Amino acid sequence: MTTAPLRFGIWALVHGPRAAHQDPEEPYDASWERNRDLILAAEELGYDSTLIAQHTINPHQEDLDQLEAWSAAAAIAALTKRIEIIAAIKPYLYHPVVLAKLALGIENISRGRFAINLVNAWNRPELEKAGIGFPEHDARYAYGKEWISIVSRLMEGERLNYSGEHFNVTDYVLRPTSLYRKRPLIYVGGESEPARDLVAGQGDVWFINGQPLGDVAGLIADVASRPRGSAPPLRFGLSAFVVARETREQAQAAHERLLSLAAKDAPMKAIQKQNTDPEVVMMQTMQKTPRVGSNGGTAAGLVGSYDEVAERIEAFHAAGIELFMLQFQPFEAEMRRFAREVIPRVRARQSTGPSGKLAQSLG
Repeated sequence: MTTAPLRFGIWALVHGPRAAHQDPEEPYDASWERNRDLILAAEELGYDSTLIAQHTINPHQEDLDQLEAWSAAAAIAALTKRIEIIAAIKPYLYHPVVLAKLALGIENISRGRFAINLVNAWNRPELEKAGIGFPEHDARYAYGKEWISIVSRLMEGERLNYSGEHFNVTDYVLRPTSLYRKRPLIYVGGESEPARDLVAGQGDVWFINGQPLGDVAGLIADVASRPRGSAPPLRFGLSAFVVARETREQAQAAHERLLSLAAKDAPMKAIQKQNTDPEVVMMQTMQKTPRVGSNGGTAAGLVGSYDEVAERIEAFHAAGIELFMLQFQPFEAEMRRFAREVIPRVRARQSTGPSGKLAQSLG
């Protein structure tokens, strides 16, 4: 499959560590200051993108700190020069007119580096406790489909008249629109059938949760085959937790350490499971294999020697993955290790052409 140039991104630490909350090497810190410094460092190291997940209350434990995504995205936009800034959004929390205006504001602050990540919600208390309600899975996607249609058209500068099941918008137009391109990009998460239809019809990039290469290739083939009208071909991103070391044995030992620490978070995970819609495909997928990290984590298989991880990344890229949205722990140190040891190996392999051997063995 022909793919866009390979890019690397990082998850912002909006609710602290990505793998284990009781790691002495990474004390809990979801502060603005830490996230600011993390993303500025990532940009300096050559990372291409950052994803700022949106939660109004912490999804793991409500008494833990939680960074607010959209105010942080605006501040990051003003401080950075090159890195793409992707802010997640749950449609029920914002009217589409208001959200489109916010998105255009950050788009222009960033000079054309902003994107939306549409997430149709899985954390029940976040909506229920606000009195918004928590519709069933497919109804949330139907709402999100209508919602993003309005947001997209307003971001493009259309004078909008819209009457639908959930929204009525009359003679509404937003100015200024993007000063740099047609509109901010739209990333979509979710792997259910309604999610696939939504991203094929209205998304620019589909975020896939970390899982083995063969499964990812199947997902890409399915969604890439769906009609998109006159829209450009859909692009694909993958979430993955990386544990890379000089040798495979060292990486496995580091992975085992994180698995052991993550086991201590069992009470917190039980609360999260209770609060999660069981129809969410991400949660079903994550139960298939032992792993650390969110959104599939190490299930993507980026655990191994520097050379092995580089080969696996190249295989995913050959299958159609353009953007790798990465997690680490301890985050700052491992982010630097990856930039120093793995990214140069990936770039070197690209310059000499893919061997295809690993793709065949994993497919």
